[in-house]
Amino acid sequence: MTEDRIAQRTVTAVMIVIALLAFVFSFGNVWALALRLGVPGPIAPLIAPMVDLSVVGLLVALRYLSLRGVPADELTAATRLMHFSGLLTLALNVAEPLIAGHYGRAAVDAVAPLLLLGWGAVGPQLLRAFHTAPQQTAPAPVPPAEPAAPAAAPPLPAPDVKVPEPLLAEARSIASSHRAEHGDAITPAQLKTRLGVGLPMATALHAAL
Repeated sequence: MTEDRIAQRTVTAVMIVIALLAFVFSFGNVWALALRLGVPGPIAPLIAPMVDLSVVGLLVALRYLSLRGVPADELTAATRLMHFSGLLTLALNVAEPLIAGHYGRAAVDAVAPLLLLGWGAVGPQLLRAFHTAPQQTAPAPVPPAEPAAPAAAPPLPAPDVKVPEPLLAEARSIASSHRAEHGDAITPAQLKTRLGVGLPMATALHAAL
């Protein structure tokens, strides 16, 4: 697993855990607040899930879109709704202990909603940054330099040798066959071997071709 995948999953797991903790904290607090305010018993436990599920749904949607590189300005409405839901969760969590005068408990109950608000703002930005960060690639290996071809030996001046016409005709035929077979000109050394003559005569024949 690559490092960016580990980082993305870690951020996602933290966001999920914070959302679950906020749900657990707010469920009992909002239920107690609803009963204190006179909300009917069957309806009182339904208030907290409505708010918390809104936050969770928005977190999931923002994570999905952020990982696919959707610009932040296109997610403004969803982000504002998530922040509003987080603030509502915070208010519902601390209202009941504040009314009862339990300020220490209100501070403790505010921890999870505040963290939820913070991760709701920072989490999608981090995921979007992971998506858009340039991938570092290893430099392409430099192919080894090909050895330089040996320089062709400069042609030697043909010696003053009289070339017989029949031998020259045979040399032309051999040179033509060699070029057709190999695609390059025959050398004096090859003419020497093919004709069975000395190098001076082969050199003279090569110069006459």
